[in-house]
Amino acid sequence: MAISADIGAHRHAAIVPRRHRPPNPAPRTPPKGPTVTDHSYEVSVRWTGDRGTGTSGYRDYGRDHDVTAAGKHDIAGSADPTFRGDRDRWNPEEMVLASLAQCHMLSYLHVAVTQGFTVVDYEDRATASLNLNRDGSGELTEATLHPVVTILEADRVADAEAAHATANSLCFIARSVAFPVHHAPHTKVRAAH
Repeated sequence: MAISADIGAHRHAAIVPRRHRPPNPAPRTPPKGPTVTDHSYEVSVRWTGDRGTGTSGYRDYGRDHDVTAAGKHDIAGSADPTFRGDRDRWNPEEMVLASLAQCHMLSYLHVAVTQGFTVVDYEDRATASLNLNRDGSGELTEATLHPVVTILEADRVADAEAAHATANSLCFIARSVAFPVHHAPHTKVRAAH
């Protein structure tokens, strides 16, 4: 549970509180036919915020934790500072948003190859909205990706813009979340040398 107003220059995600909650999007239907393969993933989360008295009170424990997976570097996690977390660590909402941005980028690069235009640079500044409820619960209500894509072919800008819709339909993470993922892309063309 976190809202991030100041995520630091090294982060590419911002969570903005939102008071109005849009209706849930229509559930995505899986493609017809059998799946080609099934994959499974495993991560571990270990709380590291015990300050000596455990959860004896709301202010008595830290929200710090480590996210680990076999053979990978640990991710230092926490809650957002609004919820007594450490602003220098990733919070769960930022990680969901980062996953959406990563997945869209990887799907988009795949679409570029299959459609025959050349991407030479890609960056994104993703944002999301979090709705907080009176009972202490909350949910992400939407995300917007702002990819800036540089391609080589000046005559393929329209194709490059349209490819975001295809990438969104292929993105595993976007297909899995219960909130809309919007796109505000910008396409640039690298000038010939």
